[in-house]
Amino acid sequence: MFNKKKPNVENIRNLKIIISEKYNIPENSILSIAELACHEPNCPPIETIITERNENGKVRNWRIAKPINDIQETDINNLNNSENHNH
Repeated sequence: MFNKKKPNVENIRNLKIIISEKYNIPENSILSIAELACHEPNCPPIETIITERNENGKVRNWRIAKPINDIQETDINNLNNSENHNH
């Protein structure tokens, strides 16, 4: 019942490095990676949300329709850069 597979910490660390390098994320930005379960229609069962919060208030979000442990570098390379500006 509570046998949910947790994301591998090493996978999260590697994803942060790959994303930081690909999108030139500055060291003073906060990069968070979260795995969410979705119960809405037409929504993947597990989705990974990647968020960059820059100290200037700029926020960028990326979504991958896979669990963290299944994400490959090609998924990162295929991301569309969807920027949200929250001040």
